[in-house]
Amino acid sequence: MSRVLPLADLHGSLSDPLLDAMTFLNEVTGRYPDAISFAPGRPYEEFFDPADIPAHLETYLRHLREERNLTDSQVRQEVFQYGRTKGLIAPLIARALAADEGIDADPEALVVTVGAQEGMLLVLRALCAGPDDVLLVSAPCYVGVTGAARLLDLTVHPVPEAGRDGGLDPEALAAAVRALRAAGKRPRACYVVPDFANPSGASMDEAARRRLLEVAEESGVLLLEDNPYGFFGRTPDARPTLRALDGDRGNVVYLGSFAKTCFPGARVGYVLADQRVAAPDGRTTLLADELAKLKSMTTVNTSALSQAVIGGMLLAGGLRLRDANEPARRFYAHNMDTLLAELRAAFQGAPGISWNHPDGGYFAVVTVPFRADAQALDACARKHGVLWTPMDGFHPGGGGERQLRLSCSYLTPEQITEGVRRLAAFVAEQPPVG
Repeated sequence: MSRVLPLADLHGSLSDPLLDAMTFLNEVTGRYPDAISFAPGRPYEEFFDPADIPAHLETYLRHLREERNLTDSQVRQEVFQYGRTKGLIAPLIARALAADEGIDADPEALVVTVGAQEGMLLVLRALCAGPDDVLLVSAPCYVGVTGAARLLDLTVHPVPEAGRDGGLDPEALAAAVRALRAAGKRPRACYVVPDFANPSGASMDEAARRRLLEVAEESGVLLLEDNPYGFFGRTPDARPTLRALDGDRGNVVYLGSFAKTCFPGARVGYVLADQRVAAPDGRTTLLADELAKLKSMTTVNTSALSQAVIGGMLLAGGLRLRDANEPARRFYAHNMDTLLAELRAAFQGAPGISWNHPDGGYFAVVTVPFRADAQALDACARKHGVLWTPMDGFHPGGGGERQLRLSCSYLTPEQITEGVRRLAAFVAEQPPVG
């Protein structure tokens, strides 16, 4: 018999209900493969064609030969070897950020990561140095960042959103910072998704974004802006990112990902971290340089082949990802319109049932008069063939027990219509909880 390791002797995160909840969601999805699934926050797969991958790779290789004038030997080294820890395609990302978001990014301030998830882990490890350091997060919050904080044994403090559609509340953040400092804690950073957040779908208007930047400037708390869904509004109008509004003041570390705008299988993201770090001897470096040190001891670098394919996609789109994603934006907008219309048709006037009205993105949240937990999800999948995501795992401070998240990105409009019909049949069976 192989050696038995007591779970109590392993890291506490392995017993955390947050990790258990995500494991269950993955298992239940596989257990009911024929169910209509509102669970995954994935791009629509019909946008992908495997034949495009070699074409994008060739586009990038041609860029290396013709625009960067690399020799055949240098091209081989670029795509076959480990490469720079900071990444190979930072100059292309910087040009795309300028075109799409009006962000003036020095390529040296960019670190290309294994998805945005690695970027979160690197930034949290760098910023949080001691037991009194605290990460503030919007509540509800994406489990990837709270999970990363749990792996690093960091304290997480939730900050409420401003209503069901308003995104993180700047005044609540200011109050939380004051309270934490009064308690002897050191609030270091605040994680926020200003556009169509996961899981709530909420967005901040421009006035709230400007106020949030004022709070960051006044308090010294860094904003960790994550922007995976910003291109996917229900209208083509785009709100400015926090990083664009902040200019060169250094209040924002910007987390980017190509999972939704290109394809998630590449596992390519990036961090824009142009803050200066001062050493005791007076020397200064970029925060990006410090993150690269951490990356060199974790993933070493991000796959050169994955970067090359993403680089080719950027080049093929004229380094304008927003324009290249316009067909996807229209598809997701129609899906969200369909979801909201079907929810209205199924539940309008139903006691104890309500939902928010996101301006775009993948997600909407439904409030129900019963506990929407893993047990309810399993029963819904088994009896009615429809899946969703319980919201309680997205609330680090507790809450969300009577809410469920619906993702409409992965489905056709016809599947959304049928899925809401099945969901309504399940909801009708549930006795309300007092």
